[in-house]
Amino acid sequence: MIDLGLSKLAIIGVVALIVIGPEKLPKVARMAGTLYGRAQRYLHEVKSEVSREIELDELRNLQKEVQETAQSIKDSVENTIAQNIDDVDAAWRDLPSSSAPSATMSDLERKARDFRRKKLVRNSAVPGWYKQRHGGKAHIMSGAARVKKFRPRSSSTSSFF
Repeated sequence: MIDLGLSKLAIIGVVALIVIGPEKLPKVARMAGTLYGRAQRYLHEVKSEVSREIELDELRNLQKEVQETAQSIKDSVENTIAQNIDDVDAAWRDLPSSSAPSATMSDLERKARDFRRKKLVRNSAVPGWYKQRHGGKAHIMSGAARVKKFRPRSSSTSSFF
């Protein structure tokens, strides 16, 4: 801004004291201070508005770049996928039909029968007589039932003896 030294300010103050007079000087100084404060606030608002506009412009440019990049990536991915689909279709058409295994109904019935038999073996329970003979558990016992079963027996039934 304006380069005012201490000597220049003193000269301005003496001239203002002579022109305005000592009784009106405090009122004029107060008014000058408020005007100076308003000017500073206005300049601050203008600077912040300009910086905000610059940031918005930068964000718009960044958004435009990101959209262009995303569009180019999307196009390249779509082209790659279409090319791969065409390659798979061509390979599928070139495959000889005699080399493809043909499943007959008897093969499917046999596989279904084997699957059901194997599933039954996997999921079937062990017979009770087998568990009894080899010491397996016949059923699941809760914790409270286990405590009751293995609680030591007292010789007397009443608590008075």
